[in-house]
Order: sequence, then structure tokens, then C-alpha cells
Amino acid sequence: MAVEVLNITLEKYNFQLIQVEFVNNHFHFTIRTLEGGENISRIMQYIKARIAENYNRKMNRTGPFWNERFKCKIIEHAENPVTYFINLALYIGYNSVTKGLFNNPRDSKYNTFRIMVEKDYIPPVKITWHPFFLALGDTHSQRIQKFKGYEKAYRKRLHSLRPAPPL
Repeated sequence: MAVEVLNITLEKYNFQLIQVEFVNNHFHFTIRTLEGGENISRIMQYIKARIAENYNRKMNRTGPFWNERFKCKIIEHAENPVTYFINLALYIGYNSVTKGLFNNPRDSKYNTFRIMVEKDYIPPVKITWHPFFLALGDTHSQRIQKFKGYEKAYRKRLHSLRPAPPL
């Protein structure tokens, strides 16, 4: 349902979808707006309205669906945009793992994080490479290898933050 909404939104509005992760009760997107295209508020309003309509219709219900406005930060305005992008990509990619839904983000059917770590992965929606990802190497294989290095460090950090199991 949500994948179809994203594909329709990509056809309707001029923007780039960089990353997607659907979790059971929320989603994460990295969206790159384009000059002359719609602003992020219009894009998100459309996505959230279509998902809510579909869900309400499917569940035979009416009324509000979303509790909050979406959160938005411009990657290029971060203190260190490249580091912010990499950390954001890893955070989104590993969100389903930290929520206990999967042991590995590659197990999630709708986690486009896989496009940054698997050579032949074909995502369910059209994903555009962010320029910061493209700058990781001259070839796709080089970019994947470099990003996997960041992933390894992230996994190590995640593991160190998890509490030890009780004895």
C-alpha cells in the first residue's frame, strides 16, 4: 500500500527519493527536493493523506491517522553534511533492527538501505543516489565497500549500546 503511494507521488511531484524504511507504525524517508519542484510539506502532505485514506478504507474506519507533523532537516545545512548523511542513512537503515523487527536490515522487504550495501538489489520504489553517496568512490563497487566500512563501525557502536543479557 505505502509503496504504491510512493510510486504515485514520484510520478506526481518533482523530487528525489533517496531512502525509505517502513516500520510497523511509522516510516522514514530521505527526500531531496529539487529546484522548481514541490516543497517538502506538499510532498509529505500528499504521501500521508494517501496512506491514511488507504488504511482507513482497508480498516473500515474514519478519522485522524497521524499524530504528529513530520520531522525535517536539510542534510546540506548540517555542520558536517557528509557525516550527517552517512549517519542518517545508517540510522534509517537500522531502524527496524533497533525496533526489534529484524536482526539485519537486509531482511526487511521495504528497506532501501540495501541499495547502498548490495550490488544487485532492486528496490520496490525508484531511488536516486544522493551526491554524498556517489562521492564515496568512482565505481558502484567502491561506494558499496566504503559504505560497508561505515556500516561495520555503526553495527559495532549499536552492539556496544545494547544492555548485556541478564545472567
